[in-house]
Amino acid sequence: MSLMKEFKAFAMRGNVIDLAVGVVIGGAFGKIVSSLVDAIIMPIVGAITGGVDFSELSANIGSEAAPVLLKYGAFIQATVDFLIIAFAIFMAVKAINKLQGPPPAPAAPPPPPREQVLLEEIRDLLKK
Repeated sequence: MSLMKEFKAFAMRGNVIDLAVGVVIGGAFGKIVSSLVDAIIMPIVGAITGGVDFSELSANIGSEAAPVLLKYGAFIQATVDFLIIAFAIFMAVKAINKLQGPPPAPAAPPPPPREQVLLEEIRDLLKK
């Protein structure tokens, strides 16, 4: 199989296309949620905490000549972003599962083969 045919077979498999669509939609969704956090949620949190901008919080652990900043505010911001994205995805999956309805009931097991039924009847008769 030529390299192009092999690549085409790989790229056209359903799960690869689904993954590509998921990545693109996930990237767009991440931008929406980041905008929500940056423009709406964090200003409200900042107003509640007295105007603190979390993304600017840092601690200087170096000297004045060679400052070393620990930007823990960026970590707090990323953590809040993650929690909101995780919650939004959880709610979306929950809504999709609810729309799909309950899972189908498991199928009843097939009846045993006729020979097995006859053997069981013979066994039961012999026990008596």
